[in-house]
Amino acid sequence: MSASAKSDTRSVSIGGGAGFWGDTAEGPAQLVRAGVDYLVLDYLAEITMSILARMKAKNPALGYATDFVSHVMKPLAREISERGVKVIANAGGVNLDACRDALQTVLREQGVDLKIAIVRGDDLSAKAGRLREAGIREMFRDEPLPEQIASMNAYLGAFPIAAALDAGAHIVLTGRCVDSALALGPLIHEFDWRATDYDLLSAGTLAGHLIECGAQVTGGLLTDWRLVKGWDRMGFPIAECQADGSFEITKPEGTGGLVSVASVGEQMTYETGDPGAYIVPDTVCDWRDVQLTQLGPDRVRVSGARGRPPTPTLKVSATYGDGFRAAVTMMIAGREAAAKAQAVGEAILARSSRMMEDAKLGSYAETSLEIIGAESSYGAQSRAQGTREVVLKIGVRHCQRAALDIFAREIYPAATAMAQGLTGFAGGRPEPQPVVRLFSCLIDRAEVPVSIEIDGRTIDIPHHISNDDGTAPSAREAAQTMPLTGETVRVPLIALAYGRSGDKGDIANISVIARRAEFVDVIRAGVTAASVRAYMGHFVKGEVERFEWPGIMAFNFLLHRALGGGGVASLRHDPQGKSYAQILLDMKVAVPASWVATGGVLADWRSEAERAA
Repeated sequence: MSASAKSDTRSVSIGGGAGFWGDTAEGPAQLVRAGVDYLVLDYLAEITMSILARMKAKNPALGYATDFVSHVMKPLAREISERGVKVIANAGGVNLDACRDALQTVLREQGVDLKIAIVRGDDLSAKAGRLREAGIREMFRDEPLPEQIASMNAYLGAFPIAAALDAGAHIVLTGRCVDSALALGPLIHEFDWRATDYDLLSAGTLAGHLIECGAQVTGGLLTDWRLVKGWDRMGFPIAECQADGSFEITKPEGTGGLVSVASVGEQMTYETGDPGAYIVPDTVCDWRDVQLTQLGPDRVRVSGARGRPPTPTLKVSATYGDGFRAAVTMMIAGREAAAKAQAVGEAILARSSRMMEDAKLGSYAETSLEIIGAESSYGAQSRAQGTREVVLKIGVRHCQRAALDIFAREIYPAATAMAQGLTGFAGGRPEPQPVVRLFSCLIDRAEVPVSIEIDGRTIDIPHHISNDDGTAPSAREAAQTMPLTGETVRVPLIALAYGRSGDKGDIANISVIARRAEFVDVIRAGVTAASVRAYMGHFVKGEVERFEWPGIMAFNFLLHRALGGGGVASLRHDPQGKSYAQILLDMKVAVPASWVATGGVLADWRSEAERAA
C-alpha cells in the first residue's frame, strides 16, 4: 500500500446507477441527490456491442447508449455540476465520438461546463483479419475466428479512467471495459493506488462488482424475496470506500430494497467462477476469504479481498452472425394441457420442416419446445404435468431467413387444425431475427494500445506488465466431510441455503450460500458437481465444476454448455440462466432427522412446508 493510502482517512462514495442499457432513470437521480462523489453507469452486456455495431452501420451518428445522454445527463446535468458529482460510464459503446458530441450538445443546452474525457483502445475490429491469420482461437470452444464479425472489443481496465480523472475530467466515457473498472478507476485516482497494490485493486474491483448491476445488490432478485419491501421504489447501491480497501454497501435513505449480508453475498457470487482467481485486467482477485458484516439497517461492511499480479493477456469479445431465429408463444387450456401443447409444438415443427424440405431450403439447424407452466425448466423433476393451463413456446433456428418465413406462416393454422383450447398467439407472426454468437479469446496486451482524449489532447496509457504470469492455485480443495450417520430426512436445498445464478456466454454459474455454519458440511456432501450435473442434466451439455468459497460459507458451480449458446444465440426462454439457482434450490438434500424435529434448526422450515402442503 502506498504511503498516501495508509494515511488517507477519507471515505469516497460511489453510486451504481445502471446495471444494463434500459435500466430505470430513477437510479441516477436517487444517487446524485443522495450526494455521492461518483456516479458510475454500466450499459454494456456482451451482446450489446453487436446491437450497437448494427445501429452504427445503419446510422453513423448512433452506436452508443443513447439513454445515457437523453434520460440521465439531460435531466441531471445541472445538479451533477452544482453538486460536483463526477460521472463514469461505458455508454460510448462502439461510437465514442458520437456519444461525446451528443453529450456536449446537451451540456451546452443546459448551460453546464463539464470536461469530458474518452478512453480509446478497446475496438479491435480493424485488427480482426490479422488476428485471424495469426490463428487466434475461441477460448472455450477452440474454434477459429469467423470470417465476418459484427464487433470485436478488448476488456480494458481501470487505470485509463483514473488517468482521465487525474487530467481533470468531470465525465469519463469508455467503450468496452470491465464493468467493475468503472468504480475502481475513481478509487485509484482518489487514493493514489499503484499498479502493484494488488490487494487494494482487488478490493476496489469487488466494490465495483457489487454495484455494477444496480439494484441487484440492494435486494433485487433476493432468494428470500418476501423480506424486501418497496420494489416500486428500489434503492440503488452506494459503496462508501476507504483507502485501505475496505468499504460499506448501503443505499439512499427512504428508498425500497434491502442491503443485507445475504443480498451482498448473492451479488458477490453473481457471474463469477473460481473465487480464488477472478481475473480482471488490473489484478487477479482472490475473494475466498472476504468477510461480510452487517453494521446496521441497510449497511454491510466488506473486507478481506486479496489480489495477485495481472495476467499478460486481455480478454476479447467478438460477435458474429450465425443465421436467423424466430420464436412464438401461445396459450393452451383444459385437461391434459401439457400433453396437448407438446403435440401441437411437434406438429408445427414437423409441418413447417416438411414444407422447407419441399422448397429445397433444408430443415432446421435447431429447434426448442418449452411448455411454460408445466415446469419444463425442472426436467425430470417437474411436478406440474397435470396443470390445466400452459404457454407453449416454440423457438427455431435456420441459416436462411426464407425458411423461417415458412415457419411464421404455418403457426396460425394450428388454431383450427389442432388442439381445442389453443389461443393467445402473442405478438402476431414472429419476425425472423439475426442470431448473434459470442467469440471470446485472449490477446497479448501489446496488441491493445490505450489512450485517453481530453481538451483536444491525446495521452497514451501504458499497460502494467508483470513478470508474474498471473496464475495461481484454484479455490482450495474442499475439506473432508464425514458422512451423515443415524436417521436422515431429505429437505429442499433452499432450507439450508440461498443462491444466485448468472451467465457468461454459454456458461452458467450457480452459487449456493449456507444459511448457517453447521449447514456447510451437509451441503458439501450432498450438493456435489456430480449431483448438480444430474439434477440439471436437461440443461447442461458439458461438465460441472465446483469451487468452495469459505469466507461466505458458499459453493460456486460452473455449468458448461448450459445455456443453449447463451444470449441471443439461444432459443431458450431463459437464455441467461436467471432461473437456475431457484431450480437448484428445490433439490432435496439429506440432513439429520434431529434438525427437523421439534426444537431442531429446521423445525420452522418443516412446519412451513407442512402448512404449504
